[in-house]
Amino acid sequence: MAEKIPSWPKVTIRLYDDHNAEVKIAGRSHPVNHHDPRQAAIALVSERAGQLGRPVKATAVESDGASWPLIIHPDGRVEAVDVDSKGRSGSGAKPIWPIVLAAAVACALIIGTVLYVAVFSKLGDGVPKATESPKLPALPEPTVGPDQFAARPAPPGWSTKAAWTVDIAENTKPAVKPDGTEVAVLTPDQKLAVFDANGKVLWQDKVPKDAKSPVYTTIDSEPVLAVATPDTLYYWAGDGALPEEVELPNSADVQFFGTSPLVQLGSDAGAAVVSGGELKAVPNQPRLSTILLAEGDKALMARYGGPLYWSRPGKDRQELALKPPTGLKDVDHVVAASPGFALVLWKTKIADIVTPAVHSSADGSVVATCKPTKKNAADRWQWVPDTSRKVAAWGECLINFTAGTTFTSPGFEPLSITGTTIFGTLDQDLVATAPGRPAHTLPKNSARPWGLAGGHAIVVHNSVLYALDKP
Repeated sequence: MAEKIPSWPKVTIRLYDDHNAEVKIAGRSHPVNHHDPRQAAIALVSERAGQLGRPVKATAVESDGASWPLIIHPDGRVEAVDVDSKGRSGSGAKPIWPIVLAAAVACALIIGTVLYVAVFSKLGDGVPKATESPKLPALPEPTVGPDQFAARPAPPGWSTKAAWTVDIAENTKPAVKPDGTEVAVLTPDQKLAVFDANGKVLWQDKVPKDAKSPVYTTIDSEPVLAVATPDTLYYWAGDGALPEEVELPNSADVQFFGTSPLVQLGSDAGAAVVSGGELKAVPNQPRLSTILLAEGDKALMARYGGPLYWSRPGKDRQELALKPPTGLKDVDHVVAASPGFALVLWKTKIADIVTPAVHSSADGSVVATCKPTKKNAADRWQWVPDTSRKVAAWGECLINFTAGTTFTSPGFEPLSITGTTIFGTLDQDLVATAPGRPAHTLPKNSARPWGLAGGHAIVVHNSVLYALDKP
């Protein structure tokens, strides 16, 4: 049976003494202090198995270093995988975990304990009651309160009054939910904290020390909040639900260029998408192509000179032809992609002059065409799209997707977008602009919002988040 059970999540139960143990699930540590640490550890792992709806593999490690592979079921039943114990640490003794946990009496005790905790505890009438899904534990809330944003000039259109502020972990960034209803941060005490637009804590969870900044994304067609570490991708559905965990191979890197996470597996190892709570390799990658991003369980790929390809596990690869802008026919090269769009430079009749065009990644059609420019200049242009896909800036080319128009701002270098306001530099000055509107010079070191939450602009200074009010 063991070979039919997925290896994810990786589970290790390490016994330290008669009262202490540690359970690691997908790299996440759960200390155990109990009069019977084996029993308590099994109950913890069986709960995780119940969340997955299937048994999980586990490795039990004794205090003397002897280890034993197990299979733990959602109901608390434990199977010992038959192995040759020779050569193991402490091989002179019989394996304790298989003896204790595979025995019928012990299994019955464990099953009874788990059932009692999950179903029968707190029953006064002897009638089983429906159980709720496990929820995140209550944690001390961070200090939240109003303040003045006095260290830097406020963004245009916003006051220096902050309705609420909170300290965030150094060198991290906040995440604003695309609909503006939530703000997520990592706190200095290693927690992921999620607030509503008015600064009320909605839920929290502990995260590892090496956790990266949170990102709102989509997995299995559901919106989630994700945090990556070097060895695990965690994601929360919200409303206090426990996270799902995906173990990452060594040297893996999680990218969020698309609507869903793309896991680069390392040099020459390809990439994977997250589907059904596990990693699935992106199949059928053409030679000399690059995987650009993921949307759900699909990955967008491109060769340098085109075309585009969509690939998903279990399906045939789909080629996507790029439709040329009017009067052009040859692709110079595919530059990059973002949700819904692919950026392409097209050859013109003049050497070293190209026409930048934005294409739909759904059908290859032209969505916007910029003015021809020098190829070496266009190669340095930064692509800054609006998450709502209303406007974008591609270097000097400002795009209004709603109107289907483009405007050129010579020398402009985009930095970020809030709403439909594009922030960037022009002649080394910080400016704010919009497609078809003149650029307005801003005071030096003006704050740029990370996003809009309700009626507040979210800015950060010196590891403090400020939710600015309107004037």
